[in-house]
Amino acid sequence: MSEKIVQLNEEIIKGQIKELVRGSVEETLNELLEKEAEELTQAARYECSEARKGCRSGHYDRNITTTFGDVKLHVPRLKGIPFETGIIERYRRRESSVEEALIEMYLVGVSVRRVEDMM
Repeated sequence: MSEKIVQLNEEIIKGQIKELVRGSVEETLNELLEKEAEELTQAARYECSEARKGCRSGHYDRNITTTFGDVKLHVPRLKGIPFETGIIERYRRRESSVEEALIEMYLVGVSVRRVEDMM
């Protein structure tokens, strides 16, 4: 009688969870940056509108170091109006408060829309 023993490698599981959270943080922050740009321009990307206040001019990439690894942000560029995000402070390369808040929300199971409203 041989019993099958299941062994779990804790380091691999921790690494996978860390990558999952890092990807989730990156995706959420990029979505929040896009929503902020839409609110400033009062139009979605590629949308022609009478109420539009500015134009999109691509984006630039910015890396921020978190405890789960580097997060690559796609910060929108706008023409006609300045884009200063309330999510990440200017010239900040390490953000811990946003990361901690997002992890707490992720663990509690808050939806992306609710996170958007809270930010």
